[in-house]
Amino acid sequence: MAKEEEVKKAEVATENIPADATDAAATTEGEVLAADAPVVKRKKSKKRAVPEGQIHVLATFNNTIITITDTKGNVLTNASAGASGFRGSKKGTAYAAQVAAEKAITEARNNFGLSRVDIQVKGIGLGREAAIRSLINQKIQVDSVKDITGTAHGGVRPRKAKRN
Repeated sequence: MAKEEEVKKAEVATENIPADATDAAATTEGEVLAADAPVVKRKKSKKRAVPEGQIHVLATFNNTIITITDTKGNVLTNASAGASGFRGSKKGTAYAAQVAAEKAITEARNNFGLSRVDIQVKGIGLGREAAIRSLINQKIQVDSVKDITGTAHGGVRPRKAKRN
């Protein structure tokens, strides 16, 4: 008789509590959950296979950023010397660029099956040559290496002359 009363009290107590709170709360022997919702499983999204792509290397004096895209320019993965664990002036070194390039290319190869690339290099940093060398040594077929560094072309219009 006493057990039946406890169960009724627990049912009454759970009626006033929203369903979200009862699901999150720990259940005891006498407590009854308000609603047992069916668990919906999500399908895993398949990673697409991208056999050909482009590698963009931006080599500045302070950092080296490697971005790997498909042939249309959609980003697959990226890495930088800073994201690879280097801080401060060490980000601008050739070794940091090499580590970042290796990290980016292994991720692209494992996730997307990348096998042929065109490399586009921009900037005049220390990591420029090291990144290219590292990418060539990663057993991926390099079709071309292109330098797309911007060139000065007369610059912008100068300020007006001061009049004193």
